[in-house]
Amino acid sequence: MAFSRDPLDELVVPDGTEAQERDLVTDGDVLVGGRSTVEFGVRGRNVLAGEGAEFGGGIEASGDCRLDMWCDVAESVLVGEDAYLGERAHVGGELKVAGDLDIGDDVDIEEGFEANGWIVIRNPMPTIVLLFVYLKHLLVVGEEDAAQRLIDEVVDADERTTTETDPLVVPANATVSDDAWRVSTPARIGDDCRLHGNVRAETVAVGVDTEIFGSLRARGDITVGPDTTIHGDVTTRDGSVALDEDVRVLGDLSCSDLELGADAAVDGTMRATGEITMETDPRDEE
Repeated sequence: MAFSRDPLDELVVPDGTEAQERDLVTDGDVLVGGRSTVEFGVRGRNVLAGEGAEFGGGIEASGDCRLDMWCDVAESVLVGEDAYLGERAHVGGELKVAGDLDIGDDVDIEEGFEANGWIVIRNPMPTIVLLFVYLKHLLVVGEEDAAQRLIDEVVDADERTTTETDPLVVPANATVSDDAWRVSTPARIGDDCRLHGNVRAETVAVGVDTEIFGSLRARGDITVGPDTTIHGDVTTRDGSVALDEDVRVLGDLSCSDLELGADAAVDGTMRATGEITMETDPRDEE
């Protein structure tokens, strides 16, 4: 997996991610940018959050959990390996860590904490901030190999190769809730996902066999993969919309150019100011 730009400049929802009743659940890592609000709890492998990130539920990390200064978690944090909490972080429940715990000054854990390994109380370096500042520097000076090695050290490269699971990435200053996923960056949603909420982004790309219980809205292009269902409108201000075969949109659609795959269906009104292209099923021509 090569990194040629800032990993936090795009909303990425990896394959198989589900928004369950109270949690976002993924098989891979979770990266949350600074000053973002995730109104769910999260469950994943390694969970890393930038300065001032807020979580409306708890955190369950089977690997490490790294929360930078001023992070706020409404419920408990359960960590399968090591945990790092920055200065003035807040946990509304309890903190349980199977490995070592590195904790900063003035951290508030309302229901107490326990760790099976070493416990160090000090002011740890804000890990995710240091990671991405250094990563940006390496990319600017053209050291892409060194940037890749840095990522491999922080996120276990062998485990990533085995699982082939991309991280769930929430950009800085984003809002993720049951009502809306709002980012000022592109959004990429993988295959076999089940999400609740309206997606608002610069551009939107949705994978195969995904179901979104909400609408899609973007300034630029929107693409939707085969066998996907959108329970809402699909709207772009300046871009085009491409719906692959067997896509269903239960609301209205508005765009410039429109491309409809075979058996794609829009239940509501379609408005396109540019060209409309409709593909037919090859079997219909036989």
